Amino acid sequence: MTAIKHALQRDIFTPNDERLLSIVNVCKAGKKKKNCFLCATVTTERPVQVRVVKVKKSDKGDFYKRQMAWELRDLAEVDAKDASKENPEFDLHFEKVYRWVASSTTEKNSFISCIWKLNQRYLRKKVEFVNVSSQLLEELPKAEESVPSGESQSVAGGDEDALDDYQELNAREEQDIEGMMEVCDYAISNAEAFAEKLSRELQVLDGANIQSIMASEKQVNILMQLLDEALSEVDTIEGKLSSYEEMLQSVKEQMDQISQSNRLIQISNTNNGKLLDEIQFLVNYMDLSKGHIRALQDGDLSSPKGIEACINASEALLQCMNVALRPGHDKLMAVKQQQHLFAELRDTFARRLTNHLNNVFVHQGHDQSSTLSQHTAELTLPKHSPLHRDLLRYAKLMEWLKNTQREKYEGLSRTYVDYMTRLYEREIKDFFEVAKIKMAGTTKEGKGNKFGLHGSSGKLTGSTSSLNKLAVQGSNSRRSQSSSLLDMGNMSASDLDVADRTKFDKIFEQVLSELEPLCLAEQDFISKFFKLQQHPTLLQGEVEESDGGVISRQAIPGEHRHSVTSNEKDMVRLMMNKIFHSIETELNSLIALGDKIDSFHSLYMLVKMSHHVWTAQNVDPASYLSTTLGNVLVTVKRNFDKCISGQMRQMEEVKISKKSKVGILPFVTGFEEFAELAETIFRNAERRGDLDKAYVKLIKAVFVNVEKVAIESQKTPRDVVMMENFHHIFSTLSHLKISCLETERREAKHKYTDHLQSYVINSLGQPLEKLNHFFEGVEARVAQGVREEEVSYQLAFNKQELRKVIKEYPGKEVKKGLDNLYKKVDKHLCEEESLLQVVWHSMQDEFIRQYKHFEGLIGRCYPGSGITMEFTIGDMLEYFSSIAQSH
Repeated sequence: MTAIKHALQRDIFTPNDERLLSIVNVCKAGKKKKNCFLCATVTTERPVQVRVVKVKKSDKGDFYKRQMAWELRDLAEVDAKDASKENPEFDLHFEKVYRWVASSTTEKNSFISCIWKLNQRYLRKKVEFVNVSSQLLEELPKAEESVPSGESQSVAGGDEDALDDYQELNAREEQDIEGMMEVCDYAISNAEAFAEKLSRELQVLDGANIQSIMASEKQVNILMQLLDEALSEVDTIEGKLSSYEEMLQSVKEQMDQISQSNRLIQISNTNNGKLLDEIQFLVNYMDLSKGHIRALQDGDLSSPKGIEACINASEALLQCMNVALRPGHDKLMAVKQQQHLFAELRDTFARRLTNHLNNVFVHQGHDQSSTLSQHTAELTLPKHSPLHRDLLRYAKLMEWLKNTQREKYEGLSRTYVDYMTRLYEREIKDFFEVAKIKMAGTTKEGKGNKFGLHGSSGKLTGSTSSLNKLAVQGSNSRRSQSSSLLDMGNMSASDLDVADRTKFDKIFEQVLSELEPLCLAEQDFISKFFKLQQHPTLLQGEVEESDGGVISRQAIPGEHRHSVTSNEKDMVRLMMNKIFHSIETELNSLIALGDKIDSFHSLYMLVKMSHHVWTAQNVDPASYLSTTLGNVLVTVKRNFDKCISGQMRQMEEVKISKKSKVGILPFVTGFEEFAELAETIFRNAERRGDLDKAYVKLIKAVFVNVEKVAIESQKTPRDVVMMENFHHIFSTLSHLKISCLETERREAKHKYTDHLQSYVINSLGQPLEKLNHFFEGVEARVAQGVREEEVSYQLAFNKQELRKVIKEYPGKEVKKGLDNLYKKVDKHLCEEESLLQVVWHSMQDEFIRQYKHFEGLIGRCYPGSGITMEFTIGDMLEYFSSIAQSH
């Protein structure tokens, strides 16, 4: 290893002005063993730089090359793996961790020791050594710490001769040498003379030191004498202090007795103060005034002042009962007596309050029922605000009862629900009876018992029994109705029909407008009176919960803050469900009646019900009113869907007469009137999407059934049926401007145009039939490859044949044929759509186009023949005009 070290110093480090201090033979851990050397080096120039260099033997020759170098200041940690056992592995943590395996543990320890010394000297202990034996790391001598940093380096350098033969002078040594050389004026030309001078000066100094020591002996003797005298004085003082201590011992015993007496007095005062605090606490918090006791026992629960006194007394009693007693208070006889008194007062007042409120409920229920007769003739519900106003005076007492006597509180709530259920049931039943009578009255005024557009017939009597029977049957008794959209083609909505529907709309709106404030007012009263109300905002200590019912927001003070239970949140909903259990049934019955009278009433009901549901959900999405109206809305939407399905089914069942022309189909005009009515009803409605879906379904059914009827038609040509009906559909959709049917509007226009063109072409082929056949043959020959100018040489298509065909169609015959054509078209078309002139004008354009086409073929296939038609374009225009005017 020594030879390798010298070789590396000579070949690698000396050229770079570096000195090699330590070397270790290593290989990388976990890989194929390719040996290399890790070298610890320092530079010979100032400032000194310390490096760890990796040297590897060259593959091509027997020499070493420098492969990688790291600065020692970049070294963060040296990990020797195991401090107690011999282990050749160690890690060096530079910018990453390098894992090495040394050839021997001795080399590894020597290298780590060298790194540690270099770290101590140049880096001031910046490198961390892990799992390294403490014996391996040499400690610096203590003397090194007592001298300046420069001297410390000098002392340390004496222990590190193996690292560095050169030792730098410290600052003090440099100053001494400079001072000495200044004395000699830097003229030290003779070193021996200079050394002799230094020797003489040293001898002089030694002699002076000896004389000084000899002179100090007398001073020492004098000092010893003085010390003996001081010791004798100390003994005297100690004797006096002992006598003083004996004298003070008796005083100390007396002071201890006085201190003990003062401590006992202080304990007694403290106990008396605590006892006084306890007594004051019990007196302040467990004493109920005589006025409160009288109010609880005999207070007037009818007058406002009496109710206020009872409220204050009940709150004071609750505060006394809920006071947090300290340990041991419950064993005091006075406390037990007070608690017993409070319990008796609580039970007595709870019984009085319960009996009084029961009587209030009964009397108020009777008083309200006596006022029902004045509302029977009007479509209004009685207002219960006076009852609510009177009862709300007891709201705080109900809260007290809820906190102290839960059973009586729940019993009162059941009593209230029972009485109010019977009261509301009578009111709501009478209210809906009036609504049904008024609704049925609209049908009696109808002409011939026909209900507007729907036209459903059914004889309604004014008797209550038949009215109820009809209302219960509702939508379940949808027997054959005399007419629906099919009847729309034969009758239009009369003013009376519109008035009936408007009256029904007002009645239904009045019903919902009466129910809405009634339910909201009752729910608000229940939540306030029974202390189940919600707060709009959450303050500190509030909780918010929701289980699909009412959102509860209640401030809960102190340590009793807790989440409102689901039972309390459900209480309002359960009470409302029981009190107003008949509303949903009566509404469904009313809806069934309206749908029975006229299925188009479902449009009005859908709009009105949707609006009221939307309004209720904005006020409180979990309220009873919102939930109930939402359920009824499902029924209304189902009736609306049945109405649309019924119209579609009746379109499919339509039958046409085989002896008369078809004209505009009934369900086409019916769709027009339905759309006009729906657009009026659904203007700015929330459920516009439902109507748009119904539009799409209906228009598709109209399209399909128009084509079906056109195919089945025997009297009227298919093109005429399609042309007229799709023209009517296009006109309707263009007029109404329904955005969701824009595609269908364009489709209707396309079908109308196509069938108009088809009808015109097919009709015009008859007046000039032979001429058409002749030129079709000419075009066939040209298509087969015969040149146009050579067609005249064909036997069947020569000039003589052409002249013969043309002579068969003089102007008089053409006009006669066109006149017959006009009469035939007039028979095909209906008067309602007024398409005769449109069709006739299209025929004129098509006839002129054919005429020009024939002239073009004559000019190309029979050039120079001078053959022309027997009539001109001017003649044709005159024919069409005179025929149109004559009819």
